Amino acid sequence: MKPDRRPSWDNYFLTIALQVKNRSTCLRRQTGALLVRDKRILTTGYNGAPRGLKHCLEIGCLRENRGIASGERHELCRGLHAEQNAILQAAVYGVSVDKAVLYTTHFPCSLCAKMLINAGVVKIIYLEDYPDDLSIGLFEEAGTVLKKLSI
Repeated sequence: MKPDRRPSWDNYFLTIALQVKNRSTCLRRQTGALLVRDKRILTTGYNGAPRGLKHCLEIGCLRENRGIASGERHELCRGLHAEQNAILQAAVYGVSVDKAVLYTTHFPCSLCAKMLINAGVVKIIYLEDYPDDLSIGLFEEAGTVLKKLSI
């Protein structure tokens, strides 16, 4: 019998998240995310401006122009985060994400953490850290499983 050369499920989904981030229109950080349940992709998301609005690629970065540091003042941005877009896609298409796993290129910020917790996401698998200590505490309090991987 030949050895199984396929990637693990975690590596498979994280590789897809890396591909999804290529759709990002953010000038500072490109992020990709997908929500998965029972080894099936429910939705994907990347960071960028709301549907029908001009992207930062077209008009520049509001945060950069105002000198806002990474991890601060999330509300001062035209874009939605990848995790937010993944949750919103589920809402648009009537897909439950309860008990889902989030695969993401970057650890979620505290705004996304609160949304993911309320959406019923039970596990976060990510590649890179993000400077937001509050989100770690929120996930720990909620009992969300956190797993950092490298691929």
